[in-house]
Amino acid sequence: MSYNTMSFEVDGNVAVATFNRPDAANALNLEMSEDLFDVAVRCDEDPAIRAVVFTGAGKMFSAGGDIAFFGKQDSLPAMVKKMTLFLHGAISRLNRMDPPVICAVNGTAAGAGFSFAAQGDIVMAAESAKFTSAYSRLGVSPDGSSSYFVPRRIGTKRALDLMLTNRVLSAEEARDWGLVDYVHPDAALMDETMKLAHALAAGPTKAYGRIKNLIHESLNETLESQMERETVGIAEGMRSADGQEGIAAFLAKRKPEFTGQG
Repeated sequence: MSYNTMSFEVDGNVAVATFNRPDAANALNLEMSEDLFDVAVRCDEDPAIRAVVFTGAGKMFSAGGDIAFFGKQDSLPAMVKKMTLFLHGAISRLNRMDPPVICAVNGTAAGAGFSFAAQGDIVMAAESAKFTSAYSRLGVSPDGSSSYFVPRRIGTKRALDLMLTNRVLSAEEARDWGLVDYVHPDAALMDETMKLAHALAAGPTKAYGRIKNLIHESLNETLESQMERETVGIAEGMRSADGQEGIAAFLAKRKPEFTGQG
């Protein structure tokens, strides 16, 4: 299936999804929100996909919501509810699925683009990338999960700073704050991202899913309940083919060959 607002390809076991409205700063309209949701479901459902990369076409990652599109709506609140249904559904699928999600931020990430970048399991940024919440500049509050993920990444005080002042962070500042994991020269961003994605795609995919779930749910659990979830998770891993392969490879002093399916 092809899309009008995104490009999608699978390189080995790595899915690469690109926001592809460069003439509109890769801003989200209803169609892009629907396309994004479909991409997320494809990545969740295809067992051959073991890592996912998101990036933007052209000079921007995503400017967030398409303000020109908003201005044409007779009932903007109703349209926003439709868009967030798909946007939030996509983010939920990406965070609940097993394969790791890498956001390769190649330019400015603002508004919903900022929110989407922040939800990535790993965030790579070009040296020229910039990050800004931008919502309150329009007189609105955030969507796209940033009120959930950003405080967990950087703490509530810094999250409030970003969202109240709309300050713009450079890639290096975003890394210092904890929003970004790796910063690379612009020309090297995708090469470095794909190198990491392929390494992750060769790993124990089901174990990655259990790790993601443990981390995302940890703030909602007591110590004892979280440790019980850890016990169940590691026991499931030991029962799996990949867990048994990992132990056998360690004992044999060889590199494990994970299938990602067990």
